[in-house]
Amino acid sequence: MRVLGVGDDHSLAALYLRLIEEGHALRVSVAHAESQDVMAGLVERCGADWRAQLPWIRAAGDEGLIVFETAHHGAEQDALRAQGFHVVGGSALGDALEEDRERGQTLLKELGLPVARTVPFADFHHAISFLKEQPGRYVYKVSSGESPSTSNYVGELDDGSDMVAVLQGEAARLAASGRPPVPFVLMEHVEGVETGVGAYFDGRRFLRPACIDWEHKRFFPGDLGELTGEMGTVVSFRGSEVMFARVLAPLEPVLREGGYHGWINVNTIVNGEGIWPLEFTCRFGYPGFAICGVLQRRPWGEVLRQVAHGVDGQATLDTAPGYAVGVVLTVPPFPWDEPRCVPHPIRFRGGEPDAPMRAHLHWAEVARAPDGEGVCLAGNRGYPLVVTGVDPELREAQRKANALAARVVIPNLRYRRDIGDGLMRDGLARLASWGICPATSEAVDTLGTRRTGGGAERPPHSTMR
Repeated sequence: MRVLGVGDDHSLAALYLRLIEEGHALRVSVAHAESQDVMAGLVERCGADWRAQLPWIRAAGDEGLIVFETAHHGAEQDALRAQGFHVVGGSALGDALEEDRERGQTLLKELGLPVARTVPFADFHHAISFLKEQPGRYVYKVSSGESPSTSNYVGELDDGSDMVAVLQGEAARLAASGRPPVPFVLMEHVEGVETGVGAYFDGRRFLRPACIDWEHKRFFPGDLGELTGEMGTVVSFRGSEVMFARVLAPLEPVLREGGYHGWINVNTIVNGEGIWPLEFTCRFGYPGFAICGVLQRRPWGEVLRQVAHGVDGQATLDTAPGYAVGVVLTVPPFPWDEPRCVPHPIRFRGGEPDAPMRAHLHWAEVARAPDGEGVCLAGNRGYPLVVTGVDPELREAQRKANALAARVVIPNLRYRRDIGDGLMRDGLARLASWGICPATSEAVDTLGTRRTGGGAERPPHSTMR
């Protein structure tokens, strides 16, 4: 195939490299200036004007494919499909559901799902007055895909005083910058196990099975520190039937009418009262796409073709059983966007990776090293790669991912080694007790431990992004 990638910062770098390995012709357009060196020497770049590449894609006919990384090109995607192009990414509907949190919650409520109270604001002072009149625990979420995850805040105090302090600080920072305010919401805090469910939609239907996931967004082990985009995730294509039936399946007619083609995920909080949806991701999630990819048995090119074309009679996705654990490896300035990273080379303990090891290295902000030997850091976020481990048992999948991470050598490297600990401690057991997931061996073991009074209680998850 001929594939044109369109994005802001090369977020699908690992996918592009897989497509090249599969023999597809690839060109990538990147909008942000600070990301122009990402994948240099590894992927063919075509400038910020991706529309200039449309004749190249058109000439390939059904073998031409456009892949969008973002949730703000939906209208362009709809227009391209109307012109006969094959496009994977989302749609204008998807952009609206992700960007406008209130609209997303309203749709989910209309489909019969319980939703946490969500109050929209365009002014910090009005939100502060609201909190003083109706104190409680809330989650502050910016209604813009352009805002970093570090902007969001999960309230800790029942009287809401910590949230008031955060909003006062945000108001002062905004006044000093002279920038206009960005709409945001305060969402009522819900306790439980944070669980996501996602699947590919081919324009008419979901490809099954769906994926169930557990993200780890905090910077430090034990879920401490800033909210980052993500520090690691556990995913599986098994045990998602209940989540799919109750969360994704009701969306099928809405997505069909909206011309959606791509991955869609709904993040939720699950507790004994039900499944509480929090927000949509109407695009490929990062690094979720790479972690899911190691459980997909078919090449990426075939998966993307199926999503774009909506192949008749094929509504299944060939996936492996078990768990995939993904660990995000970072360097300063992550999780903050700062001056450019020093282009340190990336080395490996025990020698260069062999083919099985390379299958679990998912490159992000890197470029070909100046000496041509391997890769080096690039970009400005400090997000060089993700490593994965796969196994039927979650504990072993975690061990494999951590063992691979330990082989990577980059100055000032940081990552979490506890991805999946909370699930193994009691998260899977709680989900099984509520009838959300099957009782795995790990869940059964944990339930037995809890009945005898052993095991630490996991801190409740919160509505966070």
